[in-house]
Amino acid sequence: MAKEKVETGRWTIEELVAMTDTVQSEDIEWNGKNLKVQWCELTEAEEPKMDIPSDDTPDDEVQEHYRKIAGERVLAMIGKANKKNPENVTIYKENWELLPSTFRWAISGAVLGTQAESFTSG
Repeated sequence: MAKEKVETGRWTIEELVAMTDTVQSEDIEWNGKNLKVQWCELTEAEEPKMDIPSDDTPDDEVQEHYRKIAGERVLAMIGKANKKNPENVTIYKENWELLPSTFRWAISGAVLGTQAESFTSG
């Protein structure tokens, strides 16, 4: 079988699959200091399962529901990395809710934002 030429700036299936086993990390700056945070991409089976709100659910409850889903997803991504790389754990599920909410938003943005940038078409 001939080896396929890989174009620069394009993902191969093998690279994408490998991303679900790759621990990524970033220093997140907040209030003049940094915290190194690690995470892994999730497979569909690893995604947190949550119900979709009904059409008659008030908007504020819908927003809260999706905020909770995003938080659970970030925690799942961090938890997966923590299992793969326990020597660099900084955030645990038990201390997530104790962090300042603006810092949690910064962490969530970095974790979810990196994923979104990775799949941007060029």
